[in-house]
Amino acid sequence: MAYCEECFQKQLKIEGLQDEIKRLKEQLRYRQQKEKEGFFRSSTPSSKIPVKENTPVRDHKPKGARPGHKGKGRQKITEAEADRIEDIFYGSTCPSCGGVLTDNGFDTRGVLDMPPVKVQRIVYRLHKGYCKRCNKSFEPKAPGVMPKWLHGNQLNAMTVAMHYLHGIPMGRICEQTGIEAGALVEIFHNLAKLFQEVPQRLIEQYRGSAVKHADETGWRQNGKNGYAWLFATETISIFLFKPSRSAKVVKEILGEKPLPGVLVVDRYAGYNKAPCALQYCYSHIKREVEDTEKEFSESEEVKTFASVMLPLLTDAMRLRNQPIPDEEFYERASEVKSQITAAVQAPARHLGIRHIQDIFHDNAHRMYHWADDRKVPAENNLAERDLRPTMIARKTSFGSVSDAGAQTRSILMSVLHTLRKRKVDVSARFKEVLDQLSQDRHADPFSLLFRSDSSP
Repeated sequence: MAYCEECFQKQLKIEGLQDEIKRLKEQLRYRQQKEKEGFFRSSTPSSKIPVKENTPVRDHKPKGARPGHKGKGRQKITEAEADRIEDIFYGSTCPSCGGVLTDNGFDTRGVLDMPPVKVQRIVYRLHKGYCKRCNKSFEPKAPGVMPKWLHGNQLNAMTVAMHYLHGIPMGRICEQTGIEAGALVEIFHNLAKLFQEVPQRLIEQYRGSAVKHADETGWRQNGKNGYAWLFATETISIFLFKPSRSAKVVKEILGEKPLPGVLVVDRYAGYNKAPCALQYCYSHIKREVEDTEKEFSESEEVKTFASVMLPLLTDAMRLRNQPIPDEEFYERASEVKSQITAAVQAPARHLGIRHIQDIFHDNAHRMYHWADDRKVPAENNLAERDLRPTMIARKTSFGSVSDAGAQTRSILMSVLHTLRKRKVDVSARFKEVLDQLSQDRHADPFSLLFRSDSSP
């Protein structure tokens, strides 16, 4: 059969140009998504998103409780609940005619207020006592202050909670209290020395926990890029600020001996040699599936896979918190696990789908602990929530100025955030412990801090 050589060459050129146009469109779409969402797509931290969309403007602020929720209005303050009752009089003469005003009863108005935060300068006169029989002199200790310290325990407890627990910048604390920045830094370093043995005791409890979480994020240290590490449970938060993201940090916390329980993490390779079972976070995998669906929105195969996989991953993450008995949970968990297994074992031609499937194939021993034990979550939300205040502090403080500052932050944040998880008044407990240590410097700070808390 005869054919035109010139037409054949033209057709080859057309097909080549069509392939090139398709390839360039894919590159353009990828670059546009990267410019909009950042390098890590949907996993990009909010601080690194190149362009953020404006918050949609609402017509009016929603009023009242959500549908199905009980409303909660402003509660009236009774005289029995009041800390102080004051009588306010209008005056004795009428402002209109100048006549004498007679008593006509009163109305009440409850107000919540507080005195301004201001440092008090106190001088204690320590009156000495002398025993003629023993020939000895005795002098009382100043209350509420550590030996040889200038600042009182109430001030120390308040400022350390403001900075390391609530994330208030040091400059703002200095403005509110009138303390110089250098003095504030000295307070924090002294407190860190006082509680420097506490994190190691928390690490011992962490290692024995049935469910453990870990995560890390960027943190500048001494002018260089570093990392903030978090190792957490429901009752423990251990912070480490290190210049490295090496697996040595994981080894430092978990040790080398086999440990009980499951460690919930993302797929960072630094955790792979942890001496315990691992559960990979489904939230990260879900975001990868969503990114794949966005990137290959024209592929019907990808759309079908995403429509099957996304609801299954969501069910796996939400199932353990459903108000159902354990027997029903394990039945439903087994069913969801079987459906996920079937989806990742189904034949696929698209490379994006194969990438997701390979995650489950290569790490099958790290994917399904949530289905075998209800205490193990399928996501790492606990660690991500615990790290969020650190990410906010990173925006306001730009990291730690020195290695000593990073060490101080590690100790004090571990102490304070663990106290908050154990449902105590953090500032009050911290101040109480300082008072006890000021009377007995050899007391055990760990036992004083967590004396009434059950072991994790």
